[in-house]
Amino acid sequence: MAKSWATFGVDLHLDRFGPGLRRGLTDALREAVRGGRLAPGTRLPSSRSLAADLGLARNTVAEAYADLIAEGWLAARQGSGTRVADRTPAAPDPRPAPHPRAPGRPAYDLIPGTPELASFPRAQWLRAARRALSAAPDQALGYGDPRGRVELRTELAGYLSRARGVRADPDRIVVCAGFLGGLGVLADLLRRRGGNTVAVESYGLPHHRRLLAKAGCATPPLPFDDRGTLPPDGPAAPDAVLLTPSHQFPLGLPLLPARRTALIDRARRTGGLVLEDDYDGEFRYDRQPVGALQGLDPDRVVYLGTASKSLAPALRLGWLVLPPALVEEVMDGMADRTPGVLDQLTLAEFLASGDYDRHVRAARLRYRRRRDALVAALAERAPGVRVTGIAAGLHAVLQLPPGTERQTVRAAAWHGLAVHGLAMFRHPEAAVPPLDALVVGYGTPPDHAWAGALDALCRALP
Repeated sequence: MAKSWATFGVDLHLDRFGPGLRRGLTDALREAVRGGRLAPGTRLPSSRSLAADLGLARNTVAEAYADLIAEGWLAARQGSGTRVADRTPAAPDPRPAPHPRAPGRPAYDLIPGTPELASFPRAQWLRAARRALSAAPDQALGYGDPRGRVELRTELAGYLSRARGVRADPDRIVVCAGFLGGLGVLADLLRRRGGNTVAVESYGLPHHRRLLAKAGCATPPLPFDDRGTLPPDGPAAPDAVLLTPSHQFPLGLPLLPARRTALIDRARRTGGLVLEDDYDGEFRYDRQPVGALQGLDPDRVVYLGTASKSLAPALRLGWLVLPPALVEEVMDGMADRTPGVLDQLTLAEFLASGDYDRHVRAARLRYRRRRDALVAALAERAPGVRVTGIAAGLHAVLQLPPGTERQTVRAAAWHGLAVHGLAMFRHPEAAVPPLDALVVGYGTPPDHAWAGALDALCRALP
């Protein structure tokens, strides 16, 4: 056991000879900060000196520091080394806590679909922006390729291949303004081709359906059963199918292998397209990630990805991985619809430096801990509520007794919670029986508010 930090005088309880050295060091440093043994503003030893003191590889220490910087426990500034981040507690709110019978502005946001914005890696993003702008050629500031900067498309091709099993090359990637920007481009493409039907899931995001309807597309619901989404089964083939095969939103079921194959086979026979929304593919907790559907047939599947869940929605950075036959047509519709070049170059540098991978690993660990705390709290305080859809993503589905969804949503509001019932995600024409449930997002609340949000949620449940 290494119980001394000779260069600093702080005890770190670390098994130098066991597995998981990086995780052990990260946990030990985090606990030293959390417990007050390392005060805000304290300068830490360099990775080289701490590695020598503890008998570890320098890379192990450097990666532990990087993880804690990504989580917000440490801060790094050029010229001043690594320090304990200032974590000044927020001033107490002078207003009384929401009374169970006096609803007001929500104290806690459990709406699904948003990451914890306080953990955005500002320092690393700023460094990446400086490096990217310094290295950018002059022509990068011109109008450029409608597909987006080649630096970002190249980095995305490599990342998506190794992390999501996507078969891509830079020439088939188009950078777009978030998921909705990409979906709008595809809806316009279908309309130009004479298509007007995009089948969607029986449970899904209503604003996706609204966007497609505004573009002139009908959005019939796909069949659905207790094992998830089914391929289209009617004689009339839709022009395209939009679905979330790796982690169905919001119910959380992956598309079964046999159904994946049947969906691709039907698209090949009918000439239709499959639009794959891989909205939270990086966040899987209990087993290896489910690979992208696009890998089965890159000629029939359009892959849509985004940085909204992994980094922040405000970046408005998304991407399409297209079948070769669609690239030119999509490029024709990209005029004035490509995100800003500087953000593209910054994300390319962020990916190339490894900062993106480190940030995602830290976020995955943080969200998994929140999910585990949610499951444990419900098991103790609401054992009659079944929790599903928790193998991945940033939300869980809490199944309620029949007929109780509306009153539970109202009770949640009275306890200061913003939360959605499952009914708002149900397609109005879906043939499946309604299911009473809450869709609880655990990504949005900051760490210091998570315990209070859990307590309010448990008090609101039947």
